[in-house]
Amino acid sequence: MITLTRRGGDWLTSETTPADVFTPEKRTDEHRLIARTAEEFVANEVAPALGELEKKNWTVARTLVKRAGDLGLIGTDVPEEFGGVGLDKVSAVIVGEAVGAAASFATTFGAQTGLAIIPILCFGTPAQQQKYLPRIVSGEMIGAYCLSESVSGSDALGARAQATRQPDGSWRLYGEKLWITNGGFADLFIVFAKVDGELFSAFLVERGFKGVSTGKEEHKMGLHGSSTTPLVLQDAEVPGHNLLGEIGKGHKIAFNVLNYGRFKLAAMCTGGARATIAEAAQYAATRRQFGQPIASFGAIQHKLAEMTVRVYAAESMLYRASGLIDAAIDGSHDPKVVAGALEEFAIEASLLKIAGSEMVDFVVDENVQIHGGNGFVADYPAERRYRDARVNRIFEGTNEINRLLVPGMLIKRGLKGALPLVAAAKAIRDELMTPGFAGSKDPASMGVSAAGARGLETPGLDDARAIAAGMKKAALAATGLAMETHGPALEHQQEVLMSLADLLLDAFAAETVALRARAAADANHPAAALHADAASVFVHDAGLRAEAGARTLLAGLQRGDMLRTSLAGVRRLLKIPPVDTIAARRRLADAIQQARGYPLL
Repeated sequence: MITLTRRGGDWLTSETTPADVFTPEKRTDEHRLIARTAEEFVANEVAPALGELEKKNWTVARTLVKRAGDLGLIGTDVPEEFGGVGLDKVSAVIVGEAVGAAASFATTFGAQTGLAIIPILCFGTPAQQQKYLPRIVSGEMIGAYCLSESVSGSDALGARAQATRQPDGSWRLYGEKLWITNGGFADLFIVFAKVDGELFSAFLVERGFKGVSTGKEEHKMGLHGSSTTPLVLQDAEVPGHNLLGEIGKGHKIAFNVLNYGRFKLAAMCTGGARATIAEAAQYAATRRQFGQPIASFGAIQHKLAEMTVRVYAAESMLYRASGLIDAAIDGSHDPKVVAGALEEFAIEASLLKIAGSEMVDFVVDENVQIHGGNGFVADYPAERRYRDARVNRIFEGTNEINRLLVPGMLIKRGLKGALPLVAAAKAIRDELMTPGFAGSKDPASMGVSAAGARGLETPGLDDARAIAAGMKKAALAATGLAMETHGPALEHQQEVLMSLADLLLDAFAAETVALRARAAADANHPAAALHADAASVFVHDAGLRAEAGARTLLAGLQRGDMLRTSLAGVRRLLKIPPVDTIAARRRLADAIQQARGYPLL
């Protein structure tokens, strides 16, 4: 059983203090050692091999996976009894960030560490775990995850692959799975098929089983150094004991694995973005135009700073969620506990996936722009990073699907009583209707501690926390209004749900960066002023986005006097004081140039 101190989504309805949030600054010496090991592996062994990987040299890919296994990077958070290191999820995030600097190999690595290991670890029998996990963790055996089909991408449960039990207890599988990462050289496939055409189930299928084959490599826009093929099952013969989990419960495996995959994908996006900023900063410092480095131009400084601000937000959310999952697991390696924690924080996993994939898309696009014409040719890594990043918005459930999931999961938990969502939304609506209500400018009334309220020596942080609290209230009020307006039919109002998701994402991100910056200030961190700049810029801009988004959403839900009253309430909740973001970005740009890269880690 999980003993939860926090529940998934409860950040929206309850107070969080800086001490409650795990941040990158709280990493241990062991965490930093893991980071150094992973970064050196990527820089010294993976990066020089990218050319061979892009030539589809899968012998090199297997060698690199095996080397990662030797270093303990594959089994970072896998129990020691299965050959892993048995560390926390923060350690796994740190490794994912490092590997994210090499996107094609990161895709190979991610399929191995998350999509292949988690299903067996959390749902496999003891015999399956002992047979497969040590070999996957060591890198001896390459794994692949086979969920998608030509007719079932986002609609995973619409799969047509079939499984039929034989008289001797074995299985026959037939069908075709598409877009299988590691497909060209994987040894073990986790395959989802319907038993008797109805019961969605999972199976462990080895390449050597009769009737199993893979198709040609896909010609992809990016990730040329990773293998992507179809898996073809022609009456594939699978032993009875290779059923994974229970018949008809494959969705439990698929969705929990996707939760972890979204979490790990966000880590790889963050790491890849930080590597991109380093390349952009180096290029801007050496590329000269009009007699000076382009890094001295305000337009370039703005780009570098905005890239950094967005990474800061995604990174802060990633470590906050990592800390929540680790707190829920509390050192346990019980598969049920791990699976329960991943399911509990499914909302946060979807938010991370959206934020990370869209952040890295922005960063690689700006990197090409900073490189100018050189960014459009293959002589510079900017071109490869741009192509490789695009698929992240499709991986692990499209961002549209994840946007629909976030408010849907939140509302479902509220209606079940797992979160006080309904009561909290009603309280805010009542508050907004109170004559004379003027918002909550007093930090103490917004869930800000007295100590935080006194921290006026760090400009902007009190305003940032107050704005973030107002954004949470606005998101809550909008969620309650959407539920009231549409009732059960809300699940079919996709535009409303996606707008709610954006409000919720910005609220979570704004609160998280404000808390991280406050923690840095309270700890007298050497870069506390830069943290404050990054947080202030992000929260200011997110608050303006939230106000515009809330206006659009409310106009789709109400009319007449009710709409005018609600809009007035939003204006009172989201009082955004002016912030000199130009000066803050310039300070960040200076720090980026001094560090020749991301300056806040």
